[in-house]
Amino acid sequence: MRWKELLCPDRIRDYKGRPGSGDLRTEFEKDYHRIIGSASFRRLQDKTQVFPLDKSDFIRTRLTHSLEVSSFAKSLGQNISEQILRNGKDPDFQPSCKADVCDILQCAGLLHDIGNPPFGHFGETAIRDWFRRNLPLLTWKGKPLTEVLSLQMQEDFRNFEGNTQALRLVTKLHYLVDAHGMNLTKALLGTIIKYPVSSTMIDKRSGDIRTKKMGYFYADREVFDEIQRSTGTYGKRHPLAFALEAADDIAYKTADIEDAYKKGCITYDRLVRELEEFRPQEQDDEYRRMVGSLRYRYERALEKGMNAPEGNAVQNWAVQVQGQMIRAATDGFMRNYEAIMEGEYKTDLFAGAPGALMMDALGDIAYRFAFISGPILKLELGAGAIFEFLLSRFADAAVHYDTDEPLTAMQEKLMSILSDNYKAIYHIYADGQDEVTKLYLRLLLVTDEICGMTDSYAKELYRELSGV
Repeated sequence: MRWKELLCPDRIRDYKGRPGSGDLRTEFEKDYHRIIGSASFRRLQDKTQVFPLDKSDFIRTRLTHSLEVSSFAKSLGQNISEQILRNGKDPDFQPSCKADVCDILQCAGLLHDIGNPPFGHFGETAIRDWFRRNLPLLTWKGKPLTEVLSLQMQEDFRNFEGNTQALRLVTKLHYLVDAHGMNLTKALLGTIIKYPVSSTMIDKRSGDIRTKKMGYFYADREVFDEIQRSTGTYGKRHPLAFALEAADDIAYKTADIEDAYKKGCITYDRLVRELEEFRPQEQDDEYRRMVGSLRYRYERALEKGMNAPEGNAVQNWAVQVQGQMIRAATDGFMRNYEAIMEGEYKTDLFAGAPGALMMDALGDIAYRFAFISGPILKLELGAGAIFEFLLSRFADAAVHYDTDEPLTAMQEKLMSILSDNYKAIYHIYADGQDEVTKLYLRLLLVTDEICGMTDSYAKELYRELSGV
């Protein structure tokens, strides 16, 4: 892969600013303004990161998380670009590439969760589980959908991904001017595709990170193919996708610990003990220094007479860890530069790096003390009931929408409250398609609607439609 193609500034729909407009922004800077000015981005302020419907203004939402990822991603872009230029690592990487890399990664951080449904990662699980159970039960002309839809169409729903929905949202659903969504640059679109395979090519046991999940829906295969051709990736991961993933890992693993502490899921003393006891046989000097730094920061907070020394220590320590992880990810990118550029690198940037064990420890602690804590599980059970209700009602109505089959009065009302923009996109892409493809697109219309909901809206709609 070559940077000239990887940093492709073209858009799927050709766009040229008005001559003499005085707009001196690069195409990637224009992407940034398109994103932050979008309703889809604003909705992230009412979408769960870890703690659903939390009333504290301290706890992170998808919006604040995305802003943090954007910041870390840009920092990684700066570090990696400087290393490439200083070491003369790649003559194809010119000094002008640095600004483009930073802008692309900054935008990618803003976008990486924009397709996620309400109620955090549980929302993705709920959608997948619903379709796995109900595809055989839904019928079309007397046949179960498992006998009507193609394998890839079915697998798209059984393996539903918010990351895949993000690509669909920004290339189609965000009806800004036409059916091309935000019409962002192809370099940016390539960066947000973490898994450049279809739903039928998922192989979690391959050892290759790019086949861990799916990266595009059957409905969006032509968009995916165009991005691949323009960026020269052809089934390989865009190198900047590794940096984006590292930024996401750094943001959520440190933030989850900080939020879990703030919510009372884990105490300072327990955090120190968990870190000290995590896989002791693998701990090196760097890991022990990082744990020691947490204790040091607590002692310093005591000396300064702070009212909440434990909280101060955890927050300041998280910032320190973030800085160290950015350096570790930069080192991982440069150590594996040739393999990454050849599309042969198979894991994340922390593999084999000094910070790898700390990343594992933070992930394990957050999972046990936050993700499977009692309050979270109760909220997820409630969210599960919302997804079950909404998916059942809307999917039942959508199967016969836009066909010769009559809808019941209830089904007509349900379809009428779906987003007019999403329905318009459905009709544009369904035009001229066969019956099976139209059926598949109608089911996607349902997941498009659900994913576009905020936590509060999904909860309120459930209450209204269920008569609660």
